[in-house]
Amino acid sequence: MADALEAEGIVQAFPIQELALPIALGGHDIIGQARTGTGKTLAFGAALLQRIEHGGKKPQALVVAPTRELALQVTDDLLVAGGKLGSRVLSVYGGRAYEPQIEALREGVDVVVGTPGRLLDLVKQKHLDLSQVGILVLDEADRMLDLGFLPDIERIVERIPAKRQTMLFSATMPGEIVALSRRYLTRPTNVRAESHTESDATPQVVQHVFQAHQMDKPEMLARLLQAEGRGLTMVFCQTKRACDRVAADLAQRGFSAAAVHGDLGQGQRERALRAFRNGKIDVLVATDVAARGLDVDDVTHVVNYECPDSADTYVHRIGRTGRAGKEGIAVTLVDWADLTRWKLINGTLDLPFGAPEETYSTSPHFFEALGIPAGTKGKLPKEQRGERAGLDAEELEDIGETGKIRSHTRDRDRDHDGDHDGERSRPRRRARRPRARTRGGKPVATGTAGAEPAAPEAAADQAKADDGGHDASTGAGGAERKRSRSRRRTRGGKPSERGEAAEAPQSA
Repeated sequence: MADALEAEGIVQAFPIQELALPIALGGHDIIGQARTGTGKTLAFGAALLQRIEHGGKKPQALVVAPTRELALQVTDDLLVAGGKLGSRVLSVYGGRAYEPQIEALREGVDVVVGTPGRLLDLVKQKHLDLSQVGILVLDEADRMLDLGFLPDIERIVERIPAKRQTMLFSATMPGEIVALSRRYLTRPTNVRAESHTESDATPQVVQHVFQAHQMDKPEMLARLLQAEGRGLTMVFCQTKRACDRVAADLAQRGFSAAAVHGDLGQGQRERALRAFRNGKIDVLVATDVAARGLDVDDVTHVVNYECPDSADTYVHRIGRTGRAGKEGIAVTLVDWADLTRWKLINGTLDLPFGAPEETYSTSPHFFEALGIPAGTKGKLPKEQRGERAGLDAEELEDIGETGKIRSHTRDRDRDHDGDHDGERSRPRRRARRPRARTRGGKPVATGTAGAEPAAPEAAADQAKADDGGHDASTGAGGAERKRSRSRRRTRGGKPSERGEAAEAPQSA
């Protein structure tokens, strides 16, 4: 493992790894807490790969992750570390076809990494057997709590042998996670890789906060993206619609940008992330689906285009840069309407930005703080366009997306913003109920017993559609017979005497 990691340039252990590895290798339960981007994956991954028996049919270890992107990231890291061991690591998550995952499980795997929804589906379909799992890892447990995965986690844990090693890793430790650890961990060792007095915000990230006008944000972002030394950049928005709008605006201004959010198919999301990792695009506009577990080298800038909704979200967003000891820059644009929310975040994290300076795209201090060359405009100069291949250069992989092809299956994997991906992304339409005819607000008897009365408007529409002013009614024998329909005469909006006299009661 050390040789495999050295080939990737990983030779020095991070503090969380130094603290956690000896305990994990001894088979003890762990509650690990460290900042995002400080190597939590290998802290449990190296120990996990060392302790399992390779080559069996059933999985020996299970890693549960809250999002698809994090599941992929963990799988990649485990494959790198276990490359020379021949470790078979399988990632299972929603949005992809079931068949390849089922086939891999039949052939045999050593480690399964997955999201709760797809894991439970495979267990219920009896394709995934957890009876031999001796090591359970809950990664980013606080995020799983935010997404409402706690009941699913409990169902998964119930299917794993009680005699096991359990490791729980999280960047933050709310009360619910502490309660979860007391319930499912046995005499765990708490490992925290930083001082309690340190700020939760990533220290190697230089933070800037500006009070910006909503209408001026596109111009500010375009100029910020032309700052000196800028590499790959992530831009975070609160909504999917805002992501699409910002990405389209940047593309129009000449930047190589793409959006990632829950409304995109899994193939499109993975395509955009591959293009970003490979440098074919240099700006990724995302909702918080990409704020957890996404580890991309050379991300120099993170821009909070819209104010995050909590301190935890802020910490994980800016943690996409300044990873593995590198430095990064985080810029937050706070609208007037978000000032109160930002002050709460600022106070929680004990940051010095309680009153952000009012800033516009032409403000000298904005150019100076971020190293933007003087005279920079809101469009990328033509001579600088086309330096990157763009999103279209990355092939869209056919992964048999379950949301389009396997509509009859259930997939409960959720996204960061509470959306259900896969088969349940849109509510199913109810089948139309048969409507019975009415006359004068009362149901007309038909041959169908128990027919429900239709709305008066539907009856009126049906009456107009009947040919020759007649209703078609079905008798007891099923044959249709026509009967005349009386018309009510009015004069001046009131029924006329002639009309009342002409109207006779009709039998059913």
